[in-house]
Amino acid sequence: MTQEEVIHCGGCGVKLQLEDPHALGYIPAQALEKEPVICQRCFRIKNYNEASSITLNQDDFLKLLGHVGHKEALVINIVDIFDFEGSLISGLARFVGGNPIILVVNKIDLLPKVTNWNRIVNWVRKQAKEQGLKVVEVVLCSAKKNMGFDRVLQAVDEHRNGKDVYVVGATNVGKSTLINRLISDYSDLDSELTTSQYPGTTLDMVEIPLDDGHFIIDTPGIVYKHRLTELVSKKDLGKLMPGKPLKPMVYQLNEGQTLFFGSLARFDFVRGERQSFTIYSSGAIPIHRTKLEKADELYANHKGTLLTPPVVKDLEELPPLVKQTIHISKGKKLDVLISGLGWIKINSEAGAELAVHVPKGVKIVQRDSLI
Repeated sequence: MTQEEVIHCGGCGVKLQLEDPHALGYIPAQALEKEPVICQRCFRIKNYNEASSITLNQDDFLKLLGHVGHKEALVINIVDIFDFEGSLISGLARFVGGNPIILVVNKIDLLPKVTNWNRIVNWVRKQAKEQGLKVVEVVLCSAKKNMGFDRVLQAVDEHRNGKDVYVVGATNVGKSTLINRLISDYSDLDSELTTSQYPGTTLDMVEIPLDDGHFIIDTPGIVYKHRLTELVSKKDLGKLMPGKPLKPMVYQLNEGQTLFFGSLARFDFVRGERQSFTIYSSGAIPIHRTKLEKADELYANHKGTLLTPPVVKDLEELPPLVKQTIHISKGKKLDVLISGLGWIKINSEAGAELAVHVPKGVKIVQRDSLI
């Protein structure tokens, strides 16, 4: 295929290209000799039940969704319990109109085994409502452990009423696993894939035909630059994202003490009575305790060496750390979430003055305690 030749995918109609494996329409050169000629994304959906992740920023994504409010559909929004606020699509309600939204909360296998699931569902409903998201149902699941998927399928049956189903979510929330499950339960994979192209974007959605003439529509994953997971290298991403249940780590801190999470983030207990803080983050990110007065010097001298990840060469890719001060009022049970890294639970109700240092742009959220 020369640059002048334009060939379209036989499965989804997108223009094929040989250059960028991560962009839409990619096809390996040897696949051009096969019949039918289909892009790698269609090939994966058809042969492996695997939807590859093509990504969008939020503005383009919401433009893409703009037409959903004008038609009857069911929207499945997948979020990550490990990074709930970081993976929630703010503004989704405005774009989907009166259409029902099922909020599927993935990765619940990461929460400690003693977790009260009803309490988590109520917490999720409250947080979603505060973000302006009205949901018809909250379903907790684990794509990795295949937990809760039957309930997702039941919820789709109950709320679909013969409508198309749109599946939306940020990157790394487990969207493709759910899509694969929906395909295997609802669709005849031998059908040809089709796409629709909507005004205002060059990116296509993949439509998976259902037996009743409607479609499951797989929308591209949204890239949120406010999540630390989008800023680190691939090898550090594996360390940031926990693979097994979180082991909460409790630190008793005096005021004037600091915790470093490798070189990725820093937590200062600036002022307050001695109290405990519980850390919920991946065990692969070492935590280093020091005195606040020595923290700047320690970071300057040891970032990327004693304080890893990332290593020195990967550190250059990260934006510089910026400081955000946080005031915790007396009588409050709160978490401080660092999007993509995890969260710190403030166990005392005595109040505290804190500071969190994260790469510029990374989201920090104060919230009611999840656990």
